[in-house]
Amino acid sequence: MSGPAGLAAWHAYMAGGGDPQALRDLLAEDAVFHSPVVHTPQQGRDTVFAYLHAASHVLGGEHFRYLREIVDGDQACLEFASELDGIHINGVDIIRWNDEGKIQDFKVMVRPLKAINKVWEKMAAMLAAQAG
Repeated sequence: MSGPAGLAAWHAYMAGGGDPQALRDLLAEDAVFHSPVVHTPQQGRDTVFAYLHAASHVLGGEHFRYLREIVDGDQACLEFASELDGIHINGVDIIRWNDEGKIQDFKVMVRPLKAINKVWEKMAAMLAAQAG
């Protein structure tokens, strides 16, 4: 499975309502996640799973949509828009897949500042609920 196949699998996951096992199957064992609100990269499939699962539920839903994508081999940049509590969110997912088509590196960037603050608030609550 190549980058384009991995991208198709990512879109299927997002369109499918955020099935946890589908997400886990997309991730490389040594995947890395770069959060817009956490300084250090988060490493390992279980940790990346926790962040991406929370993010798909916080940012996903009826308001989430991808606006455009730029794909180059095993990597893609996906611009998205969403809304949380009346705050418009604009962001970018930068994804790189390994040779097996598993997500190796996932970086999320969000704007504007009040959107970052809202994402941080909602993500912190979702991660705390997952840990509890």
